[in-house]
Amino acid sequence: MTFEAMVRGAFAAGGVLSNSIDGFQSREGQTEMAAAVARTMDGGGVLVVEAGTGIGKTYSYLVPALLSGARVLLSTATKTLQDQLFGRDLPGLIKAMGLPVRTALLKGRGSYLCLHRLAEARENHQPQGQVGYDLARVELWAQVTTSGDLAEVLGLDERSPLMPWVTSTRDNCLGSNCPKFRSCHLNKARKAALVADLVVINHHLFFADLAIRESGMAELLPTVRTVIFDEAHQLNEIGMQFLGQQLSTGQLLDFARDLLSVGLVHARGLADWQSLAANTERAARDLRLTTDHAPNGSKLRWVDAAPETLDLARWNNALDAMHDACIRAVEALDSVSAITPDLARLAERGSALIEGLERFSLACAPDSVRWLEVGMQLRLMQTELDIGNAFQRKVIKSTDDGDESVQRSWVFTSATLGSDAGLTWFTEPCGLGGAEILKVGSPFDYPKQAVLYVPPHLPKPKDPNHSAKVAELVGKFAPLIGGRTLVLTTSLRAMRAIGEWLQKYFSESKTLEILVQGQLPKRELIERFRDGHRQGNVGCVLLASASFWEGVDIPGEALQMVVIDKLPFPSPTDPLVEARSKRLEAAKRSVFNHYFMPEAAIALKQGAGRLIRHESDRGILVVCDTRLTDMGYGRRLLGGLPPMRKIGSDEELTQALLELTKPSTRDPNQI
Repeated sequence: MTFEAMVRGAFAAGGVLSNSIDGFQSREGQTEMAAAVARTMDGGGVLVVEAGTGIGKTYSYLVPALLSGARVLLSTATKTLQDQLFGRDLPGLIKAMGLPVRTALLKGRGSYLCLHRLAEARENHQPQGQVGYDLARVELWAQVTTSGDLAEVLGLDERSPLMPWVTSTRDNCLGSNCPKFRSCHLNKARKAALVADLVVINHHLFFADLAIRESGMAELLPTVRTVIFDEAHQLNEIGMQFLGQQLSTGQLLDFARDLLSVGLVHARGLADWQSLAANTERAARDLRLTTDHAPNGSKLRWVDAAPETLDLARWNNALDAMHDACIRAVEALDSVSAITPDLARLAERGSALIEGLERFSLACAPDSVRWLEVGMQLRLMQTELDIGNAFQRKVIKSTDDGDESVQRSWVFTSATLGSDAGLTWFTEPCGLGGAEILKVGSPFDYPKQAVLYVPPHLPKPKDPNHSAKVAELVGKFAPLIGGRTLVLTTSLRAMRAIGEWLQKYFSESKTLEILVQGQLPKRELIERFRDGHRQGNVGCVLLASASFWEGVDIPGEALQMVVIDKLPFPSPTDPLVEARSKRLEAAKRSVFNHYFMPEAAIALKQGAGRLIRHESDRGILVVCDTRLTDMGYGRRLLGGLPPMRKIGSDEELTQALLELTKPSTRDPNQI
C-alpha cells in the first residue's frame, strides 16, 4: 500500500478517524488535500494549498505528518494557535490513531520564564504595586511549573510591565554562562524539540530561529524532513520583518534599565552607572520626541537623510546623542566586563545598538525600503522589497544537507492565498513559482447559510460623513439580533470614530455594550463578545481593525453579522506600499491590477471569513462600500467572495436579521 493510499484510508468512511473520533465526517476536499500532502511528503518538493474555511485542513496535514514516521516541523501564525494545536488537536488525534509519536511545543524566549532574571527581579528590584503582585504570582507558579511557559499563569497579561523583568531576550540572555543554564526552561524546550517527531512552532520563531541558525546556534530546521506552514498567508510580512533590519527605542530603554541594575549589582563604584543609564534613557526619549507631531500608528517614509516631516537637524542631533550615550556606556562596560558574564553580555548589546544606529545613519540599501513606525516607541525599519530570493536562499535551499537521497518537503496552506489559479499573491513574493498548487473549496452551503448586503444609500467612502453613516446603520440594525455584530474597519481612525458614535448612542439605554479594540486585551475582548449572546448578558458590538480581520474564530450564534466599512485597499501613503508600487511601475506593470486588487481581495476574503465558521452557522455580511457593486473592479472583488445570497434594501436586511432570531429558522435551509 502506498503512503497516499494509507492516508486516504484513514479519512475514508469506516477508517480510523471515523471509528475513533466522535462526529468525524469524511469530506472529499479534506481527503484530497491530505492526499496531496502525502504525495509531497513522499516525493519531496513544495505544495501550496488554499483550503476554504470548513475543510478541516488541520487534520489534512496532521494525519499525513503523524503517519509518515518522518520528523516534521509545523509552524502556525500565533502562540494561541500553537497552544490549540499542541494542547487539543494533536493529543486527540494521536490518541485516536494509537501512534507512539513524540511531540514538542517550542515558543520564542519571551514566552518562557527566565529563572536568572526572576531571581534578580526579587533580589535587586523589588517592584511594587501591580507589578509586585504579578511577580509574587509568578514566583509561586515557578515552584510547580515544568514547562516554564508563562501562558500557564492565569490572568497574566503578556503586555504586563513585569514581563521584561522575568523573561530574557536574545540581547540579554547569558547562554551557557548563565548560573541557571542547567535548569533553563527555554533550554529544556529546545532539547525536547530536537528529539521530538513533530515540533509545533510559530512563524515569528521560525524566522527568529533562522537568524540564530546563521550564527551556528540552532540545529532544529536541518533535522526535519517536512516543514508545514499553516496560516501561510502571513509569511511574507513576517519574513520581511526578520529578514530585514530594525532598531527600536524600546531596545534602547531596556539597555538603559539593565545598565543601571547590572552595573549597581556587580560593579558598584567602578563607574557612574546612574549617570550613564540616565543619559542613555534621556537620549532614547529625546529620539522619540522628534516625532511628537506624528500620531501613533504612523509610518513615516524615509528616503532621504531623515524620515519625512521630521526636522533634519533635530533628528540627526538626537541620533548623535543616542550614539554618544551608547559609546560611553560600552566604554564603561568594557572596563569591567571580566567581572561577570552579565556585564560582558551587556557590553555586547551596547555594541550591537551602536552598529544599528550607525547603519541607520547611512543611506538605505538598494532594492530595500526604509521607514519609521511611530507608537509608544519608535521602530526604525528597513527590509528588502522582495523576500523571494532571500526566502529561497535562507530557507528552502539552506537546509540542503548534501545527501541527494533526502527528499525534503514543504507544505504551505491557508484559507486565503490568492485570487488567481496560480495563487501568485502568495507564491511570487515568497519565490515559490514552481510549487504544486491545489485549491480546495469550502464545504459550506453559503447561499443557504449567509446573506450579503451592500447598502445602496451610503455615501462614498471618501465622504467625511461615511463613518458616521456606518455607525448609524450599526446602531439601527445590531439591536435586532441583540448585538452579535463584528465591525471591521480599514483604519484605526474609522474604528475610533464609529466606536465613539456607538458608545454615545447606547450610553443611556445600555441595551448594547460597545467593545473597541485597544480598550481591553484582545483575548478579553473576544471572551466578552462571546459571552454577550448568553441569556442575562448585555449583547455586544465589537469594533476592530488590523489583526481582527483574520484569525478570529467565533462560531455559532455569538456572531451573526459582520460589517465591513470599506473595501480594504492598501494605504497608498504607507512607505512599503509606495515602494512596491514604484517597483511595479518601473517594471511597466499595473500597480492597481498586480498589487492593490490582489491585496484587497485577500483582505476582504479574510474579513468575510469571520462570519461562517461551521456548517450550522448563519449570518449576514454587510459591506458599506457601494464600489463593490457599482464599479467593475468591485464586481471582480465580489466574485472572489463566497457565493452568498444577495439582498438590496434595508427592509430585506431587517427581515433577514429577524429570521436569525426565530428558533424555528435555526435550520440553515430556512435563511
